[in-house]
Amino acid sequence: MMMKNKAGGAGGGMSGSGEGAGPTAAAAAAALQKQKALLQRVETDITSVVDNFTQIVNVARVSDLPVKNSQEAYMMEMRASKMVQAADSILKLVSELKQTAIFSGFASLNDHVEQRIAEFDQEAEKTNRLLARIGDDASASLKELEAHYYSSSQRLTPDV
Repeated sequence: MMMKNKAGGAGGGMSGSGEGAGPTAAAAAAALQKQKALLQRVETDITSVVDNFTQIVNVARVSDLPVKNSQEAYMMEMRASKMVQAADSILKLVSELKQTAIFSGFASLNDHVEQRIAEFDQEAEKTNRLLARIGDDASASLKELEAHYYSSSQRLTPDV
C-alpha cells in the first residue's frame, strides 16, 4: 500500500512537469527502480517462506526407519532455518520502508518549509521597501513642513 502511494506521487511529479527531463524525472525514475527492487525482494522472500513451509509439512511424516527420521529432521531444521532467514529479510524490508517513509516525509516537510521561508523573505523585502518609501515620504513631508514653518509669519510673532 505504501509503495503504491510513493509510485503515485512520483508519477504525478513526472506528468505535472510538462517535460520528461530534469531532476524531478530522474528522482521519479530512481524511485520507480527502487520500488521494483523492493517488490522483487518481497516476492522472493514470501515465495521462500511458502515453499519452505510446504517442504516442512511434506517431510513431517513419521517413518519407521530411524535413519530416515533423522534425515527428515535435518531437512525440517534446514527448511525452518531458510524460513527464518526469509522472514528476517522481510522484517528488514519493512524497517527500510518505514525509514524511507519517515525520511521522504521529512524531505517533503523541508521542501514546504523552504518554500514558506522564500515566501516570507519576499514579503519581508516588500515590507522593507514599503517602510523605506513611507520613511522617505515622511521625511520629505517633514522638511516641507519645517520650511513652511520657518518661513511663516506666525513663527516670528511671540506668544504671550
